[in-house]
Amino acid sequence: MAREAPTLSSVYPRDTVQPLGPSGNSASPESDEDNDVFLPDGIQPQASSFLKELPSYRTVQRRRSTVLESRERLLRSRFMKSSYGGSKQGFLDERADDSQPLREYAISIQQKRKIREIQNAQTKRTTGWVQWKENWKSCRKLADDTKELLYTMQLWRKDIRSIEGKFGSGVQSYFMFLRFLVLLNFVMFVLMFGFVTLPIAISRNTVFNSSHVVSYASDIAPECTKYKAAIEGLGYFHKYIFDLLSGTGFLEWTYLFYGYYTVEAINFKDHRYNIPLAYLLVTFAYLILSLLWIVKRSVEGFKQSLVSDEDRFQSYCNKIFAGWDFCITDESTAALKHNSLQYELKTDLEEERIRQKIAERTRAETCRIYLLRIFLNFIVVTVLAISFYCIYRTSIFSQEFGKQTFPGADMLNLVVEYLPSIVITIANFITPIIFKIIVNFEDYTPAFEIRCTLMRCVFVRLANIGVLLITLWTRITYCVFGICSLCGYNHDTYPCWESRVGQEMYKLMIFDFIIISAVTIFVEFPRKLLVQHCSFKPLQWWGLQTFEIPQNVLEIVYGQTICWIGTFYCPLLPAIATVKYFIIFYIKKIGLMKNCIPSPKPFRASSSNFFFLLVLLIGLILACIPVGTGIAYMRSSKACGPFVAFNTSWDIIGYTVNRMPPGLQKIFNGITSEAFAVPFFVLICLILFYFIALAGAHKRVVMQLRKQLALEGRDKLFLIRKLAELQTSMSKMPTTQSSTFDLKTNQTLQYLHPQKLQADVHV
Repeated sequence: MAREAPTLSSVYPRDTVQPLGPSGNSASPESDEDNDVFLPDGIQPQASSFLKELPSYRTVQRRRSTVLESRERLLRSRFMKSSYGGSKQGFLDERADDSQPLREYAISIQQKRKIREIQNAQTKRTTGWVQWKENWKSCRKLADDTKELLYTMQLWRKDIRSIEGKFGSGVQSYFMFLRFLVLLNFVMFVLMFGFVTLPIAISRNTVFNSSHVVSYASDIAPECTKYKAAIEGLGYFHKYIFDLLSGTGFLEWTYLFYGYYTVEAINFKDHRYNIPLAYLLVTFAYLILSLLWIVKRSVEGFKQSLVSDEDRFQSYCNKIFAGWDFCITDESTAALKHNSLQYELKTDLEEERIRQKIAERTRAETCRIYLLRIFLNFIVVTVLAISFYCIYRTSIFSQEFGKQTFPGADMLNLVVEYLPSIVITIANFITPIIFKIIVNFEDYTPAFEIRCTLMRCVFVRLANIGVLLITLWTRITYCVFGICSLCGYNHDTYPCWESRVGQEMYKLMIFDFIIISAVTIFVEFPRKLLVQHCSFKPLQWWGLQTFEIPQNVLEIVYGQTICWIGTFYCPLLPAIATVKYFIIFYIKKIGLMKNCIPSPKPFRASSSNFFFLLVLLIGLILACIPVGTGIAYMRSSKACGPFVAFNTSWDIIGYTVNRMPPGLQKIFNGITSEAFAVPFFVLICLILFYFIALAGAHKRVVMQLRKQLALEGRDKLFLIRKLAELQTSMSKMPTTQSSTFDLKTNQTLQYLHPQKLQADVHV
């Protein structure tokens, strides 16, 4: 006759099972009145039906029943295993369903040891699905440990935390954004160096028995293949400095620029490495990688921004009741965390004050503000038009100006070459100041002021690059008197036009770094000294500066857009950008700590992080336009570069596909055909609609749960009012009748305070 599996109550009576107190010891049972409502049955008398309706009572009962069921499952599986041997799968399934560690059960040490021995013996003999689940758990634990280790090794983690404590999370978001760009550019450099630069360097030095092949198209005129870089012999030291700043001279024919990569293929012992295909695929790879990385971080920032904007009261509660990190043991870290929370609360209160001010506007004030904004936006458009025209004229002058050879002309030639970069930098420096003055009169919230100023300045900076590139390409494709008939581009002025574009991007990158460093050293630091040590009234009115987040974000977005555009024409530009941003981090940090004061207009970091990445995404999209145009439509140079044998850089794709086996050609042609593209687009749209509908359903469920929480709060308030009325009525009764009103009501009233219930209703 089979024995029945024991339950928890039969093996371990309830009298012996005591809940653990805060110190880990068993909680001593108190009087029936003290534990009348909230302790399990068997230790105290049965609660009244009226008190059982309380949500808190039901919650406690549900939690206690869950714990008891888990313990019964554990003991039942242990009993079956010890009595009958049981199945291997059964014990592990019971343990897998139990989420509590074994040490938290109120059983003896001998019983815990026996269960542990059974579990260890069972683990050694597990196979199949159970073993796969155990391996999956181990992999997840390893991934979590690795993620935690990487977090502790994060670049500039302590510095960024210190900045957050002194200047708030908004300024901290800028430095985190800068760290992200350092990592992004480093990955871009690794891709370009590993797949393009390193193989060519190996082949040119005949390492691993390698050799490179150079071939030109047979139908190209010999005049198109003539290209001689402006390389001079030994000269004065200042000539090397000028070449280093302009990218010409000795630097033009190096791994830095496109023209040096005039290699069709690299022949190893048993393999042929296609350099043009690798060059083009790496370009696509770093653009797609940048897009995916930015979108991933943008989605995370959008979630935080959406949560913070959805319920402002919840934001207050989270900061006040759950904002402190109780793992902090260092006093300086605690002070930084305290300052950070204080700054975030100031931000919330300031935004709430501005919202209240906007809500109290009259109709006349609203009309006045909108008319003023229209007029100010007209001024903004005028400033943009003047800036674009100046860049256009200086770019044409710089391209048409020939090199002078008279003594002392080196400096003049350098200034003329840098003239477009100088004008762009001046425009980038002046326009944010004008926009900052204008936005003060438009009466926006602090967060929207940042966004509005940022979008205007982004348009200026990115459009300035666009004007420069358009001017360059009009000169490259400028075909008068038939000079483009032979090569398809102006080969007399630009025999290797890709290297010329790379030089322009290189000069913009170098000059931008020089300006950022010079402004911090020669403008911000002297301003602090003058304000602190000079009592001149205008200087005191000027005051100490604050950290202007829009302008600083624009600087690095502008530089990153230049890097994306220039990497195709200057393959090692990501390495320069990595070093540049690494140095800028310390320059900005020192300037912030020494020269700046906290901003009087605080702003939150959640929306700032998302908006910074959105602006960076705009820069990436705009950078893809000139790169894609140069790859797909413009004739490649016939005198330099890996695509000398093709009309355009894109032709390498068709050439590679035609050399594939027939089966792969059919697959590739099928994927790129309309018969595949249209159904694929429809499928993507259906998936998108599904996720939109799913998000809407989740939003409705969240709204229902919020309403349910509000109703629960009202129920509590109703119950406490009834209990208060009952207490009042019982106090007016004679002593003999009021003796039936025991201490349970007093205990319940003490537990459910009216102020607490009102707070629950608000939540």
